[in-house]
Amino acid sequence: MIFSVTIALVLAFGAALLVIPFARRGALKIGFVDQPGGRKEHEDAVPPIGGLIIFSIYILLLLFGGDDFMAALSQFWPLIAALLVLLIVGALDDYRGIPPWPKFTAQFVAAFLVVIPGGAQLHHLGDLFGFGEFELGFMTIPFSVIATVLLINAINLMDGLDGLAAGKSFVILLWMVIACLVAGQVGALIPILPLLGALAGFLFYNMRHPLRARASIFLGDAGSMALGLMVAWVSIGLAQGTHPVIVPISVAWILALPIMDTCAQFYRRAREGRHPFSPDRGHFHHHLVHAGIPVGRSTFLILALAFILGGVGYVGALVGVPQWLLTIIWISLLFSHMALSFKPDRYIKFFEQFED
Repeated sequence: MIFSVTIALVLAFGAALLVIPFARRGALKIGFVDQPGGRKEHEDAVPPIGGLIIFSIYILLLLFGGDDFMAALSQFWPLIAALLVLLIVGALDDYRGIPPWPKFTAQFVAAFLVVIPGGAQLHHLGDLFGFGEFELGFMTIPFSVIATVLLINAINLMDGLDGLAAGKSFVILLWMVIACLVAGQVGALIPILPLLGALAGFLFYNMRHPLRARASIFLGDAGSMALGLMVAWVSIGLAQGTHPVIVPISVAWILALPIMDTCAQFYRRAREGRHPFSPDRGHFHHHLVHAGIPVGRSTFLILALAFILGGVGYVGALVGVPQWLLTIIWISLLFSHMALSFKPDRYIKFFEQFED
């Protein structure tokens, strides 16, 4: 089993590395590009087709990577259908631009697909406050749908620096892989490792590193929304059941950065009398750039912080730190971030010490 899922990871990685250059040239020819200007800082037209490539590879491997196509289709059809809804609507937005309401409709349709026929349902939130499991009861389905939609938007809103949204999703899924391996749940890796491999191949072209000065391909709304859905689906699936792979509060720590920053932006915009989804440059990652830190280093620092936060939550619970204590610290960090985000100069002053 571990050999076959590792092969799927390697195949996905290799396929992404090989396909992206050809797909990029095709997108440039037909004008499927993200033009510079406005709030965008890239200098050249860049194809936003990364998500379409990542999830084409992923879906093909999910369906054809095993021995039984029909069994895979029967098990994963709600997830695949939900991904296709987001990819189609997101691609339309990336190519020509569409009003917000079709995107929100697509997000809820995708969430309903994975929650109801797909069974990705949060029945409890673990021992959050030290009084036993916090059961959701009749709120199971509404809470699961809302949580899924919020995560779709949280990953989408992080897509503001080269490599950030895909890199953060990679870190999240990496912690999930570690949790599966520690728990001995190798079967749970089947739908995760191909995505991890495709993401790694995409990040070679999307993240700044010594071989690449800037991104040559973007994730696009299609990709960031689909990644948000996958993060929600994997997180819910591994945190539920009689013997969960990971406790819910550990999941909250692994997802801390996108959740906390989304809450902080909604709070700040509401305080300023603006729509919660109105775009601006007040996100956590923007504070680093405003402090003069280069984009590549900003992405690296944020991903390192994300990995550390995930480690606090997962390793902490693993070694016996009470879940209620992890909950209190997490909530304290959330409110601290919300307060600091309303006064971004504090963040900028702190990050200036990392400037060249």
